[in-house]
Amino acid sequence: MKVDTVRINQFIRAKELRVIGVEGENLGVISTVDALKIAQNANLDLIEISPSAVPPVAKIMDYGKYQYETKKKAKEMKAKSHITETKSVQVKIGTGENDLNLKAKRVAEWLTEGHRVKVDLFLWGRYKYMEPAFLKERLERFLKIIPTEYKIADEIKKSPKGFTATLERISTKGSK
Repeated sequence: MKVDTVRINQFIRAKELRVIGVEGENLGVISTVDALKIAQNANLDLIEISPSAVPPVAKIMDYGKYQYETKKKAKEMKAKSHITETKSVQVKIGTGENDLNLKAKRVAEWLTEGHRVKVDLFLWGRYKYMEPAFLKERLERFLKIIPTEYKIADEIKKSPKGFTATLERISTKGSK
């Protein structure tokens, strides 16, 4: 894991820097020594913002304020990013109608949250040797009672547990 270290004041190694002033104005390319003097006169720090640029970019500001702003930006980015999980629900041949409705509601909740849902028709014992068309029809019957709109990401296919299908939410971006 790479630790992001920010160089400040005398720890900046570059000889010349493109410096951004206190008010956000561009002070141009000046030597590190001169930039440090300007920062010290303003009672602030010289912070290397973009070390990979040529010449590196530094900003004159309070280091505590810089840390606060970067943590705030990182927190906002984390809040905006949504990690989708693949949730799983298991249905059996003998599952009652009420239980199927409850599981369908749970699947609908997961889909509206943006998760993928893997629906398994779990077969055990002699149920594994039943007619595949009948078993697919049982799984399709469960899929029909799911109250939200979805698309089938992976078609119904045979799996080690029985039959499985993966569902995704229909993307609302770009369509009205």
